[in-house]
Amino acid sequence: MRILTSIAVAALLATAAAAQDANESEPAWRTSALTLVPTGYVAGKAATDAAGTTGYLAVYPATANDPKTPASVFAPRQMLVVALDKDKSRAVSAELKPRAGHEAAALDGDGADRDEAERQAALGAKRTTLPQGTELCDIGAWSDDKDPAGLNVRAEPSVKSRVLGTLPPPYRLKMGGSENTPDGGWLTEFRIIGFKDGWFLIEGATPPGKDYEDERRYPRNAPKPYAGRGWVAASKVGANYANGGTRMGGLFQAPSVDAKWMPALRKLGGPLDTDGGPKRIFACSGDWALVESEDGVRGWWRSLCSNQVTNCS
Repeated sequence: MRILTSIAVAALLATAAAAQDANESEPAWRTSALTLVPTGYVAGKAATDAAGTTGYLAVYPATANDPKTPASVFAPRQMLVVALDKDKSRAVSAELKPRAGHEAAALDGDGADRDEAERQAALGAKRTTLPQGTELCDIGAWSDDKDPAGLNVRAEPSVKSRVLGTLPPPYRLKMGGSENTPDGGWLTEFRIIGFKDGWFLIEGATPPGKDYEDERRYPRNAPKPYAGRGWVAASKVGANYANGGTRMGGLFQAPSVDAKWMPALRKLGGPLDTDGGPKRIFACSGDWALVESEDGVRGWWRSLCSNQVTNCS
């Protein structure tokens, strides 16, 4: 108990320190600008133009991390253009505008946002290949369903839709299995390529554990998953955090590196990183996933993977 308490305290101190470091780097006018953020929006990163006379504040809908109305990386972004006082330390007025031109570049900082925008644009070109109304995604995941009958893969995102096939429950080789076999058995992995109304569109499911076991010992009669394209319930899906090149230790309020950042913890304590995975996966957009951390923080993390042997760093 004493050891666990120490771990929890250390984790809280680490996340508090991270939050403090972030606040220290913010421009002085940001605090006053928060009072000008329109109802229904949440403020993120702040930046000042070269002349120091105008501020820019990234803003996202307050519902961006709501599983019922998840944000999209492909949606146009907005910002608050802030007029500053003579001392350049307080916000005088603000106007909500689309993110565009040289004003948008001020929030891009070191270019991370530009790189992200280019990556999402490349993904967005594939949206026409998905069923209408489907949000395009590109993340690795697995079936968390322990039902011996397996997880149903359906033709449409509905429990009333036709079952195309199933994904096997956790599987253990009866003899000679790998020493890396998870305690609960190998899980069935796949790619998530889309999301709609609490359902994930998947494809490419592989036999549980086949990629980790000696192929000479992997049984021919091992369970074979439905490997085609189909829909599975989001509540039955799990994954590990992968290194998406963003800030570790927490989650973002929206799927962008300039959205509000919220400290979060791993299952065994300590700031959230690529060791382990989320408690729940609610939705996805591009290479981002809307998740819930083990300590109950709900937000976006860029990049999930299905590696069951090592972390996805």
